[in-house]
Amino acid sequence: MIPILGLAVGVVLGLLLDPSVPVWLQPYLPIAVVAALDAVFGGIRARFDGIFDARVFVVSFVSNVVVAAVIVFLGDQLGVGAQLSTAVVVVLGIRIFGNAAAIRRHLFRA
Repeated sequence: MIPILGLAVGVVLGLLLDPSVPVWLQPYLPIAVVAALDAVFGGIRARFDGIFDARVFVVSFVSNVVVAAVIVFLGDQLGVGAQLSTAVVVVLGIRIFGNAAAIRRHLFRA
């Protein structure tokens, strides 16, 4: 119940405060969101598998976002930021869909 309440409060605050992302941070935000979603789906899967650990989840969440942002930053410095952004999204997307499939199997036994 607490995560749902936190999500609701976050959505309401986002709508009321209408935050803006600095221009220098905008290329990294979508990658950070995809990396965070990967950690969330991994956490949900771990919960269904009975191996969830809050410490592992937090470390995974933060490290996924940082590593993805560093990869995109290095790509920007090398002049191949768009290609590395695409690569990060593809890899994390594959992981998200794999975790989503495992969650679906747990929920629907299919």
